Amino acid sequence: MTIAPNHVVTLTYKLHTVKNGEKTFVEEAGKDNPLDFLYGAGMMLPKFEENIAGLKVGDTIDFELAATDAYGEVDESAVAQLPADMFKESGIPPVGEILPLQDNQGNQFRARVTEVSPEAVVVDLNHPMAGQNLHFSIEIISVREANPDELSHGHSHGTDGHSHH
Repeated sequence: MTIAPNHVVTLTYKLHTVKNGEKTFVEEAGKDNPLDFLYGAGMMLPKFEENIAGLKVGDTIDFELAATDAYGEVDESAVAQLPADMFKESGIPPVGEILPLQDNQGNQFRARVTEVSPEAVVVDLNHPMAGQNLHFSIEIISVREANPDELSHGHSHGTDGHSHH
């Protein structure tokens, strides 16, 4: 069975960022903790899905996504100053800390603290991997048709299709 929309794909991967030809290891999902997802449901980067389309169990692939096809280029204007009062209870975070934030629409995102002053905490709203090419090494572990529940929920229920994450 080959990877196609409405199939649940389970795969292992190693992810590196690539800058000036230098690879930096980011994360991996091995056989004991593989990634499974509903292909074509918009959960993954579109170019990631394009690269694995038509693969089948046992196939391996290495590919690189340009920053523009991954998490975008760094947007220098994507910085925000948060008033220091916001941190009265939790305490002022140190530079480099990743803060979980939420906008008025309830969308959750992460911001990295870049500067701290008595009045404000400056955060960078760019994705931590913005501006970087991503290199994936992938092995396809399983491909199966999604069951009706998964299709209606728009996500995979695990390798066997029964558990909810």
